[in-house]
Amino acid sequence: MLLDSVNVAMPVDGTAIAKRPQDGPVDVRRLGLEGDGVGSPKHHGGIDQAAYAYGVPDYEWWEAELGRRLPPAMFGENLTITELHSGLCSVGDLLRIGTALFQVTSPRIPCETLARRMGDPGFIGRFREARRPGVYLRVLEQGVVTPGDPVTYEPAPAGALSILELQELFYAREAPVADLERALRAPIDVRSRRQLVRRLLNAEQLGRRSQA
Repeated sequence: MLLDSVNVAMPVDGTAIAKRPQDGPVDVRRLGLEGDGVGSPKHHGGIDQAAYAYGVPDYEWWEAELGRRLPPAMFGENLTITELHSGLCSVGDLLRIGTALFQVTSPRIPCETLARRMGDPGFIGRFREARRPGVYLRVLEQGVVTPGDPVTYEPAPAGALSILELQELFYAREAPVADLERALRAPIDVRSRRQLVRRLLNAEQLGRRSQA
């Protein structure tokens, strides 16, 4: 597994999705890559979403699906990685890239920004259904990444919450309490955690009222 591309951009018109590949080393800090930014800090970025990774196999699948070549960083990812099948990842997986260490925290939940970039108003639904969401990462160890770096992938322990389970939990508004509790035991990102805590409290309150 290799780091195929390192991509960064600062926000323009409220979005930083149009990232550009870098030729040389890029510093990795707790809040992200040097030269990179987010257009909406309320919804993106932060310690638990410091970087976004997408796989070359996912690109190849989309190119076959769409019938066209896709330029580098089309999905707005910071790290494009060979052999990374994002739908097979789990929360807690570790990626050593260059001198930096990353941990998988959550899948990408698509929004209108991605749909506009793809030129397809229905792409939000297509992206979800493709089950190739890419992965958000927190930085456990700061360092430097360079295109061509080897990527060492260490899976989370057996039974870890998969990225696709967390994705579907986002959409399953009446998820079982046990599923919410399991997700909250995983090292998920803070935004997902806040949402799931609210849903768990609501579910528990409804349960108490139904028993009264």
